[in-house]
Amino acid sequence: MFVSTLSIAAVLAALIALSEWLATRTWLRHFGAALLVIVLTAIVANLGVIPTYGPETPLYGAIFTYVAPLGIFWLLLLVDLRSLGQVGGPTLLLFLLGSLGTALGAATGHWVVGGADALGDQHAALAGMFTGTYIGGSVNYNAVALEYGVMEDAALYAGAAAVDNAMTTVWMVVCVTLPRLLVGFWPKSNDQSDDVQREPVADDGEVARIFDLAAVIALGIAAVGLSELLANLLKQYAGLDVPSVLMLSTLALVLAQLPVVQRLKGARLLGLLAVYLFLAVIGSLCDAEALMRMGELAPVLGVFVVVLVSIHGTVVFGAARLLKADLETAAVASQANIGGGTSALALARSLGRGDLELPAILVGSAGLALGNYMGFTMVGLLGG
Repeated sequence: MFVSTLSIAAVLAALIALSEWLATRTWLRHFGAALLVIVLTAIVANLGVIPTYGPETPLYGAIFTYVAPLGIFWLLLLVDLRSLGQVGGPTLLLFLLGSLGTALGAATGHWVVGGADALGDQHAALAGMFTGTYIGGSVNYNAVALEYGVMEDAALYAGAAAVDNAMTTVWMVVCVTLPRLLVGFWPKSNDQSDDVQREPVADDGEVARIFDLAAVIALGIAAVGLSELLANLLKQYAGLDVPSVLMLSTLALVLAQLPVVQRLKGARLLGLLAVYLFLAVIGSLCDAEALMRMGELAPVLGVFVVVLVSIHGTVVFGAARLLKADLETAAVASQANIGGGTSALALARSLGRGDLELPAILVGSAGLALGNYMGFTMVGLLGG
C-alpha cells in the first residue's frame, strides 16, 4: 500500500504539472488548469493507471480530510476583509435560490422517472439523499442514507454514490466552462467594476523563503487541528453543531489581518497546489465502471440526477440573469450547492475571483445545515 500510495501521489502531481503547462503554454489555456486537472485525472483513472475514488485508496480520503481544509486556510490568508462587503449578498441569494432549485429538481426528477415504480422501495430516501447532497454535500447524503437504511442495500447505495460522484465531476466542469462560454452573451452586472479581484495564472507564482513556507505550513496544520477541537468542544459542552470549516475560516481571516502574517509568502502557492490536488480527486470520482455495474438502475438514476441538476442550474443562472449578477458569482453559488464549499472555493480560484472565495466557503458551510433539513423534508413529502 505504501508503494501504491506513492505511485498515485506521483501521478496526481504529474497531472497537475501537465495541466499547468497546458494551461499556460498551449491553446488549452482557454479551458484553464482547474478544468484540465479534473478531466485528465478522470481519463487516467478510468483507464486504470490510478484507481478511481474509493475506500481502498486512503490517499484520496486524506486529501479530502486534510489537504482540502489546508487549501481553504492558506487561500483565506490572502483575503482582505475590506473587499468583501459587496459580494456576499448576491452569492448567498443565488445559493438559496439554487437550494430551492435542487429541491424542485429532485421532486421533478422523481416524477419523471416514475417514482417508486422505477426506483423501488427506497425511492423517497434516494430523492432525499440527492436533495441533501446537492445542497450541502456528501455529509447530508450519508445522513439520509443511514436514517432510512439505504446502506443496507450495498448495490443500491454504491450505485447511487457512483451517479452522485459522476454528476459532481460533470457539474464542476460545467461551472468552470459556462462563464467562459457565455461571457459574450451575458450583460455586465450593475455592480461589476473593473477593480474586481481577478487573478490570472501568471500572478500565482511566488518567491518564498524556507522560513515563510515552514511558517505557513505550521499555521495551516495548527489551524486545522484547532478548528476541529473547537467544533468538538462546542458540540460536546454547548450542544452547538458548528462545522469545523467555519472555525477554520474564522481563524484564517483573523490571522490574515495581522501584518506579520501578511508579510509571509507562499500561502497562495501552497493553497493552489492543495486545491489542484482536491480537484484531481474530484476527477477520480467519475467511475465509469461502477456506473456500468448498476445495470438497469444506472440510466434511471442518471435521468433522475440530470433532471435535478438541470432544473437547479436553470434556476440559479436564470435568477442571476434576472438579477443582473455576473456569471462567476452564479457559477460559484451553484457549485457551493452541488459540490460544497471546498469545490466552490476551487472554482472561485480557477475563475480568478479572489473576492468570491470567502462567500463560497460560508454559503457552502450553510449548506451543511440547510441540505440536511431539506433532504429529510423531501423524504417526508414523497412518502418515505
